[in-house]
Amino acid sequence: MVIKRIVVPVDFSDDSLKALAYARDIAKAFGAELLLLYVVEPVYYATPADMYVTTPNMTMLLDEQRQIGAKQLGKLIADLGKKGQRVRGMVKTGSPAQVIADTAKSTHADLIVMATHGRSGLAHIIMGSVSEKVVRHASCPVLTVRRGVTAPKRRRASARKRKRHSR
Repeated sequence: MVIKRIVVPVDFSDDSLKALAYARDIAKAFGAELLLLYVVEPVYYATPADMYVTTPNMTMLLDEQRQIGAKQLGKLIADLGKKGQRVRGMVKTGSPAQVIADTAKSTHADLIVMATHGRSGLAHIIMGSVSEKVVRHASCPVLTVRRGVTAPKRRRASARKRKRHSR
């Protein structure tokens, strides 16, 4: 198995950062590039005539979300780059599940690593789960990291060597 590129959707929540930690470890093991993806979902509302529209205020809000997302993404990329990780980022607008699947396909990603966000009850029945939709539509394998799972622990090589030599 060869993994050259890993798409990691991030929304800067603790859950998505835990998924990023898993992706970082996988990328390190394979020498793969990380592609961090932030998706801004457009907000539509129905008018009395049942037409879906956006207003100039909504457009300004989307632009602001893109700018904030790009800034936060830049910080993550800088931190990972300092650690020697090959990484780049993208900010896109659209339905998150579709954008994630389309981005993985268009960038020839070998893997998607993403968090699951625990919608439950009626919201889950009506809207479904972004991660479920990505799993169904992605052109590559998807590793999902469940809510509440702790990020992988970093082991120091020197501690392992000391343990081996003390036996």
